[in-house]
Amino acid sequence: MLQGWIQIALTLLIVIATTPLLGKYIAQVFLGEKTLLDRVLNPLEKVIYTLSGVRPHDEMTGWQYTQAVLYSNLIMGILVYLILMLQGWLPLNPTGLNAPNWHLALHTTLSFLTNTDQQHYSGETTYSYASQTFALGFLMFTSAATGLAVGIAFIRGLTGRTLGNFYIDLSKSITRILLPMSVVGGLLLMMAGVPETLAGVETATTLEGATQAIARGPVAHYEIIKQIGENGGGFFGINSAHPYENPNGFTNLLETWAMISIPSAFIYTYGVFANNIKQSWLVFWMVFIIFIILVGVAAIGEYQGNPLVNNLLGEQQPNLEGKEVRFGWAQTALWAVMTTATMCGAVNGMHDSLMPPGGFATLFNLFLQIIWGGQGTGTAYLFLYLILAVFLTGLMVGRTPEFLGRKIEKKEIVLASVVLLIHPFAILIPWSIVFAFPDALGGITNPGFHGVSQVVYEYASAAANNGSGFEGLGDGTLWWNLSTSVSILAGRYISIIALLLLADSMSRKQLVPISAGTLRTDTRLFTGITGGVILILGALTFFPVLVLGPIAEAFLISRGG
Repeated sequence: MLQGWIQIALTLLIVIATTPLLGKYIAQVFLGEKTLLDRVLNPLEKVIYTLSGVRPHDEMTGWQYTQAVLYSNLIMGILVYLILMLQGWLPLNPTGLNAPNWHLALHTTLSFLTNTDQQHYSGETTYSYASQTFALGFLMFTSAATGLAVGIAFIRGLTGRTLGNFYIDLSKSITRILLPMSVVGGLLLMMAGVPETLAGVETATTLEGATQAIARGPVAHYEIIKQIGENGGGFFGINSAHPYENPNGFTNLLETWAMISIPSAFIYTYGVFANNIKQSWLVFWMVFIIFIILVGVAAIGEYQGNPLVNNLLGEQQPNLEGKEVRFGWAQTALWAVMTTATMCGAVNGMHDSLMPPGGFATLFNLFLQIIWGGQGTGTAYLFLYLILAVFLTGLMVGRTPEFLGRKIEKKEIVLASVVLLIHPFAILIPWSIVFAFPDALGGITNPGFHGVSQVVYEYASAAANNGSGFEGLGDGTLWWNLSTSVSILAGRYISIIALLLLADSMSRKQLVPISAGTLRTDTRLFTGITGGVILILGALTFFPVLVLGPIAEAFLISRGG
């Protein structure tokens, strides 16, 4: 037991140590300050801007920034969809895979386009090397960069700056952050045993004399951007539980750190922009404490194991169902909470096999979206709660609410409410439709309370742009591909539009001088109030679903059901 807790603690210490370093670097990139990579990347970026016709000093309004996001994503989505549908005629297809059906290709395209990477297929048997590398791998960079760009634009707006230029922010997100980190991380994964090859399937003879086909491919570069970009879509069907994606303890540590590195650092980046490092650390520790509690809930549940199995064994044993022995209960529990807290969605064990406390923790993360959150946008959601906390506190004391010296008015609250309300709508409406017609639409393989968790997890994962699944759900059908696509699009683009318009509104407000009556937002008291607002507005919205799912299942198991 002690070894497992030590592994968790060491991983989190590394995260804490790297947060200010990476956060400061990201701030330097988007503030236009000098960095070590300038000598190499400045000429490259000039070429990119010249060829694309982008002028670096052109600023965008909130609506122009929004249009740039939507138009660029539309074009990329069409190109990727065509690649997937034409893969049977394209090169780098050593196993001769044909095109998937149209609705699976559509779901895959929209899923990777939005940084969700929800997979209703098994990668090695559905998509060719060309599709995985030039289509899905391409979107892993651009979708993550889109989230970073929107997050930076939001921070600029909150701190009174103009929003910037989407195409410049997109380019810098790739060339200055995602690509350098991926090159270093990819090389480390290759050194640790992750394959990177264009060779086809290898045929081996087993000890019993049977023939086994071993899939492989250009995995290392795909794996690292999957983690750093919080994409989560696996090259193989079982994702980072596959020994070619995640072969040992070192790769597991690297990939765990990679998925949280940018989301945690982004909070520090906000502090640099706002010239208020104290507030960024307070927000960081608030999120960290909630995260630690959820890790503890999941880890204790996995360590204590299944009481029904323990009764048969006559002793307590950790729950190792659905887990890789090389990772054990501790690293699997940490990964499960980390991947749903960061909206990465990669898995190194099957979430369907988690004990109810683990199911509760992972669903809780998907419902809130702000415990580290998505690439760039997660930090924006987090600061929406700060704005709401300021608004509610201002109402209680009878003062006009202000955040960073700018008044919070009706428009900002309406836009913040849109972001927070679209999430439950995108989850609960399709969830209720499934249970209205369970035989026709469900695909549920587990009856009772666990089946409730399976279905709500699928839609929560889609709406939160996470992509992980409880698994065991028959989700490769027309209904699941199209219904989750709607949740994916609503969770991504409606939220982005509202965020950018809110940031644009804040950037245009006059700075209000600080007075004795100004509510300070960089105090422990206000941070605690924000935590309470998060739990009240975020968690209670979905509490009935949690009761019907993991909480009810936990009571059932404890009673020997």
